[in-house]
Amino acid sequence: MSVREILTWPDPRLAQVCAPVEKIDADLITDMFETMYDAPGRGLAAPQIGVMQRVFVMDVGWKTGEMEPMACINPEIVSRSEARVTGEEGCLSLPGVSVEVERFAEIELRYTDLTGERLTRPLAGFAAICAQHELDHLDGKMHFDRVEVDAKARLLKEYEALT
Repeated sequence: MSVREILTWPDPRLAQVCAPVEKIDADLITDMFETMYDAPGRGLAAPQIGVMQRVFVMDVGWKTGEMEPMACINPEIVSRSEARVTGEEGCLSLPGVSVEVERFAEIELRYTDLTGERLTRPLAGFAAICAQHELDHLDGKMHFDRVEVDAKARLLKEYEALT
C-alpha cells in the first residue's frame, strides 16, 4: 500500500460533507493508517487525503508504545457526556497551528469496523477528543471552526505566515 498526500487548508475538499461508505475499501484504510503513522498523527479522516467518504482511522496510543488502531466507517456519536473539556488540538491539514477547542469529555461512538461489523464503543479522554476531531472532518469542519470568529481570523493569519 502507500502513504498518500495529506491535503492542507484551504483545499476546498476539507470544507465538504462526506458521503456514506457503501462498500468497505480495505486498501484505502490500510493507506490511511500508513499515512497517519508516517505524518505522524493520531487520527486521519478520508477527506484529508481527498477521499470524500465517511471513514476515519485513529490510534491514540501508538506514540506512547501501545498500539490501539481503530478504523471507523460511517461513524456517528450516539451519546455524549454533559462534561466538557478544553484543550489544544493540532491538525495534519493545518500544520504548525494549534487551536483551543472545547469537546465532550466522553462519547459513545457507533461505527462499522473493517470486517463489516457494526459496533458501539464508549470513548473517554483523548480517544473521545480525537474521534470528535475526525468526525468534524467528515462533516466538512476544521478545528478552527469551533472558535470565535476573531480567534479564527488570528489563527488563519498565523497559519498563512507559516506557509
